[in-house]
Amino acid sequence: MSNTEIKRIERVYADTSVFYGIFTARFERETKPFWNAVNRGEIIVIVSDVLAGEIERAPQNVRNFFDSLPESQIERIVSTVESDALAEQYIAENVVGKSSTDDCKHIAMATLAHAGVLVSWNFKHIVNINRIRGYNSVNEKHGYPRIEIRTPNEVIHD
Repeated sequence: MSNTEIKRIERVYADTSVFYGIFTARFERETKPFWNAVNRGEIIVIVSDVLAGEIERAPQNVRNFFDSLPESQIERIVSTVESDALAEQYIAENVVGKSSTDDCKHIAMATLAHAGVLVSWNFKHIVNINRIRGYNSVNEKHGYPRIEIRTPNEVIHD
């Protein structure tokens, strides 16, 4: 990279499924390049207290992987009254059901942190066009920015 080039570093909120993805046959091949980009310093991973709590309950290999990430590539955030209220609004407006409260918290926290994108392998409650439209409709209705929601392989730049 020449001195005149500016390296773009993406701020990405990764939900728990992306941490599991490295150990899941279905997603491993497509998840590895994402984590390689993190390790190369191309992506900052936004980690919330909600995500950290889920990781604490994860299998040891997932916890070890989480702990191995370079601290320089992690931005830590915590839930707030505002993020909890926004998450509750997604449920109140029927974007998803009450059983998806933690998923809603991830979306709300990524929105409020102004993440460039939220990545997930959760196709039922998160990476789903109808859900994405619902989350963004609620965000716009309440004065929050739209959130990009993608799979990890969609944020890797060749």
